[in-house]
Amino acid sequence: MYCFIDESGNTGLELFDPNQPTLYYGLLTAQANLDVVAEPLLKELRQSLGVSRIHANELGVGRLTTIAEKLIRFSKKNDLRFSLLKVIKPDHAIICFFDQVFDSGMNKAVPWHHYFTPLRYVLVFKVAHLFDEALAKNAWKARRERNTARAAQMLTKLCHDLLARVDRLPDARSRELISGALGWAAENPDEISYGVGNYDSALQISPNLIGFQQVLYTIAAQSTARRRAVRKITVDRQTEFNSAQGELADWYQKLRGHTTSMGPGMPTFDYSQMPAVPPTFTPGDASAGLELVDITLWIAKRLQEEKPISEELAELFWTQAKRGLTDEVSLAGMDKRWRHLLYLPEPETPLPAELQKHFDELEERRKREVASLAR
Repeated sequence: MYCFIDESGNTGLELFDPNQPTLYYGLLTAQANLDVVAEPLLKELRQSLGVSRIHANELGVGRLTTIAEKLIRFSKKNDLRFSLLKVIKPDHAIICFFDQVFDSGMNKAVPWHHYFTPLRYVLVFKVAHLFDEALAKNAWKARRERNTARAAQMLTKLCHDLLARVDRLPDARSRELISGALGWAAENPDEISYGVGNYDSALQISPNLIGFQQVLYTIAAQSTARRRAVRKITVDRQTEFNSAQGELADWYQKLRGHTTSMGPGMPTFDYSQMPAVPPTFTPGDASAGLELVDITLWIAKRLQEEKPISEELAELFWTQAKRGLTDEVSLAGMDKRWRHLLYLPEPETPLPAELQKHFDELEERRKREVASLAR
């Protein structure tokens, strides 16, 4: 299986560009190497359009529509499959804050089961409710801070700003848990390690790397479903993130054969089918496969943003996307995935005594930590 990856909406570590609130990754997979089998067709199409390379953004709907039928036939013949992965960048700032500050391994006022079980998704939405755009920007600025002392000061102020809003939460238990966790983080910012320390660490929390994780998981899922080994992964070359993307892919490659559980009721990360080949970073004008994924990603983005496209381009998209996958890092994506928690029935019997004792001990430990703050 051959994989070709392009991205759109890249603003780097800037998450709050109103013109590009979403980072898109497009993944096009095929059983044959598109750099070889698609090149004759693309050469013909370039000549018909009078261009040296096919760039969807430059050609627009009208001119792309003239070549759509031939691309549809090629896609069907070669079983091209397109997957769309997204990161909603303003949401990413809030999710990053929660993952760092409410990690029970660092914040002693957060009980283990409120972070490492599906209860975390109830809590993350309650925390997100406290944010507006200004506080989300402050959270991201502090998260990117490389000076440890400044990061600690910024986190303390942010936690106090959020504490002033806790009364907006409708239920007493959420107010109790969240105020305790924020208060603990405000008084112990060095324990939270909120800043990144250096530029390379900042890249690891960028939406580009978070989205690239999705890409690698999707490649593994498609490789497993199609029972095909990944022969090559071709990524559009760009200087800022390619090195970090390569390091991430290498780390996942070394985890092949392992599985990791986040906790009871939580997803299991299966690394057994992660690609065994490293990404190849190639200029977009030197790969027929990248040329093709650029076209489909451009169409997908227009569809997402509800911009007009022709029927022919819509057919081209769905020809490739109907067997692909889609996923996103966002609060809406979490809501869709975990909303069923709201409809689970109440337990009909009490917890086993041993388990109840364990939860009682966790709660007493949390209360002691919170009480110590008042002193």
